[in-house]
Amino acid sequence: MNREGPVFPPPPEGFRWMEKGGVCFLQSVSLAGHSWIDHAFCTRWRGASGGAFAGLNFSVREGDGEDAVRRNWGMLSEAFGIPEDRFITLRQVHGTRLVSLEDCGETVPEGDGLVTARRGFAVGIKTADCVPILIADPDARAVCAVHAGWRGTAMGIAEKAVEAMRRHFSSEPSRLTAAVGPAIGPCCYEVDEPVFRSMEGRGEREAVFRAVPGRDRWKLDLAGANEIQLAAAGLKGGRIHTARLCTSCNRNLFFSHRGEGGKTGRQLNFIAVGTDAASGG
Repeated sequence: MNREGPVFPPPPEGFRWMEKGGVCFLQSVSLAGHSWIDHAFCTRWRGASGGAFAGLNFSVREGDGEDAVRRNWGMLSEAFGIPEDRFITLRQVHGTRLVSLEDCGETVPEGDGLVTARRGFAVGIKTADCVPILIADPDARAVCAVHAGWRGTAMGIAEKAVEAMRRHFSSEPSRLTAAVGPAIGPCCYEVDEPVFRSMEGRGEREAVFRAVPGRDRWKLDLAGANEIQLAAAGLKGGRIHTARLCTSCNRNLFFSHRGEGGKTGRQLNFIAVGTDAASGG
């Protein structure tokens, strides 16, 4: 990781680079237009972790020290003014379970998506190549954070997230806004036949796989697959914003499981309902 300073590519259309309290992150302009929302697709820049986890790593599961990770959480909490215990994450399992924060007890459940309308709380997911999706309902003042790996994508997790918003908050899909954050791109994501076959029968398969000549391998546009699923679930095209930033190509800014040989940290992607949500715009 380059310690001299981050090299930021031009922000994707509909996004902007931001810095707050030493935390560098990507933000959706559309989501930021709602005063009742705070959100971030965090980069790895700065932070207390070192070695393979250098920077702002939020996971101990891969081998980083607990003290460093605690300091990273503290840095994030101070930057955004959200208490550490109000950042809620899951034990991600590459499935399609969507959990309502309102239904959670003291134990952190397993799942790959969180929905909530609780003011002052941030729901987040950790990534290092998988697709982070943040969704907001301006009518219900409710939000959702989704972790979409290839398994979850093959099982339609983006569509299930929209259905979870409808079920818990009576959300109208055409009124939802979604931001699809940095993830491994088709430039770097080469997959085998089991992954290709996992999406048999899905309408988006032809659009998101490109065969590698001479081999039983394919390039997969994982973010694009989830973008198509969100549209199929009823979101309007102008309300789906995709960053198109490859985590493997930009390892100075993001952790990348594939790009770094499996030994790396996890960045946090979160969306929070502000304490003024009842009256916010």
